[in-house]
Amino acid sequence: MARDGDTQQPTREFPEYPTSESLHDRADAPPGSGPGARPPVGGPARGLLWVLGAAALAVVVLLGVQATGLLPEFRNPFAKEQTDRSQPPLLKSIRDLSRYVAAEGNFQVVVDVQKDRRNVPDFLLNERTLFVGAGRVEAYVDFSKIADGAVVASDDGKSVEIKLPAPQLGETDLDMDKSYVFAEERGLINRLNDLVAGDPNRQQQVYKLAEDRITAAARDSGLAARAQENTRKMLEGLLRSLGYQKVTVTYTAP
Repeated sequence: MARDGDTQQPTREFPEYPTSESLHDRADAPPGSGPGARPPVGGPARGLLWVLGAAALAVVVLLGVQATGLLPEFRNPFAKEQTDRSQPPLLKSIRDLSRYVAAEGNFQVVVDVQKDRRNVPDFLLNERTLFVGAGRVEAYVDFSKIADGAVVASDDGKSVEIKLPAPQLGETDLDMDKSYVFAEERGLINRLNDLVAGDPNRQQQVYKLAEDRITAAARDSGLAARAQENTRKMLEGLLRSLGYQKVTVTYTAP
């Protein structure tokens, strides 16, 4: 039989009966804070998911705002920049043209130029350039040089005679987009001279040789004769449409 002093002590067979104070304390305590309670599972992982979700939401919002144009575009602070300080074009002159371009020839020439010295090895002093030049030459008739009385029509209006100046060849137009240096050999002294005092117009002589050879080739190509024939056909078609049945075109001596 239990003693009187032990009547209020709980035993293993009869645990302590909860009172109103203990129930109130248990209700106020957070879950898992009691003795022997396990810590909440997934706390760090859940926090990481919240951080990733917030970052993804911020990126989506930022991209959406940038797409609407409300924010300026992001630029690379180390991006390449190009500054154009060129001066505006200056009009030098204007002239009226009365040319009828009746034919055009496109030419290509290979220029092989070498400069060296006698009794000096090429590896010391030598300059050889292999240049491929492409250019065009126009053949035209200058209508502004038609003299008075050069056009004679018959009284019945059925025939007409026209006397034109002979066709001329225009200046050779070297196309630098299609021209290029195929090979170049320079001696040691030439290279050292380029480092000390380079000549930016060094290739001008090669360009001039290419233009001269294209001009000579145009003279021998029959381009002027083609221009005569094309001009005659053009005038015959034009004047016959005006009612002339016979059209005679002649050219003066160049």
